[in-house]
Amino acid sequence: MDTNHKVFFGNSNNMKELADVSVNLIVTSPPYPMIEMWDSQFSEINPQIGNAIKNGRGMEAYDLMHEELNNIWKEVNRVLADGGIACINIGDATRKVNGSFMLYANHSRITYYFEKIGFQVLPLILWRKETNKPNKYMGSGMLPPNAYVTLEHEYILVFRKGSNRDFQIHEKEHRQKSSYFWEERNVWFSDVWNGLKGVSQALNHSNLRERSAAYPFELAYRLINMYSLIGDTVLDPFFGTGTTMLAAMCAGRNSVGYELDPNFKKIIGMRMNETIEFSRDIVLERLKKHKEFIEGREETKGEVKHTSKKYGFKVMTNQEKNISLPIIDNIKRVNDYEFEVNHKEENVTFNTNNPIPAKKKVDLNHYFEINSPLIG
Repeated sequence: MDTNHKVFFGNSNNMKELADVSVNLIVTSPPYPMIEMWDSQFSEINPQIGNAIKNGRGMEAYDLMHEELNNIWKEVNRVLADGGIACINIGDATRKVNGSFMLYANHSRITYYFEKIGFQVLPLILWRKETNKPNKYMGSGMLPPNAYVTLEHEYILVFRKGSNRDFQIHEKEHRQKSSYFWEERNVWFSDVWNGLKGVSQALNHSNLRERSAAYPFELAYRLINMYSLIGDTVLDPFFGTGTTMLAAMCAGRNSVGYELDPNFKKIIGMRMNETIEFSRDIVLERLKKHKEFIEGREETKGEVKHTSKKYGFKVMTNQEKNISLPIIDNIKRVNDYEFEVNHKEENVTFNTNNPIPAKKKVDLNHYFEINSPLIG
């Protein structure tokens, strides 16, 4: 199986390279309105935003920033197929403007706009970020009422375009292979995600903007496995350091990205050989964890009745019997901003006599640190 991955440099408010209803899933994290690190980028697009901030008109700047995002959400609506899913990682902002401290509820603004253009709002996920802050308060300390609750989570908003997706005959086999394990489902489809470490926001590359909005690799990888099929196309209209593209490669999906900052061209494609190794590590780790789960389950709950056709170990439900986890075999550079990825399936039967190879614990962010020359 081959997948294709492209990056276009330009504003994603006009994704002219993409046909209508040509992508199946959006996984992205836009610049967060009213977070100070994004002021300059928003102001470059619309100078009125910088003028409003300079003159203490916080709500005006907030409105204008979301107008710019709405232009991109319009394009998302155009290119997303019926039944397709949009997953948007966004954080609210707290900020003092003109002496007044307040919360700017970015997640509610985006939700309102997607409702307005006809999307179905699905249950969101709270990504509770790990923090090392010793002081978990803001404001006046021990004296009421002017202290403020700290923000220690971000939102993953989930929207569906139209009704449930209809699957063509050729897609049904892909859907069966794209299943996830029962115990993964129970974690992934919880509305609170703990334990996903945030990624350093600092960018240590000359000429790049100083900060990024990178999210953990596992966040993108989970969402792609949850809401798309093997062979689908995933779009990230705010490509940045490319986490979504790498997760799509590892999950056997196609991908397209748009990035406004041309300086990111310098890090695209570096150290792809490590991505190949990383892809195999992810699959082996998932298989190993599942096998350990089944062994523990049978010890405490009794025999599990279903068996994976490919891997030979037990699975909890009949829907998991055809699961097949793709592994990157080769990455071919078509040009500077396009890659062809060949995937293989791990042709090994795992059982008590042929155990899963012991691997070091896989750190899903290790290969994709912002301060290394990797995408992600």
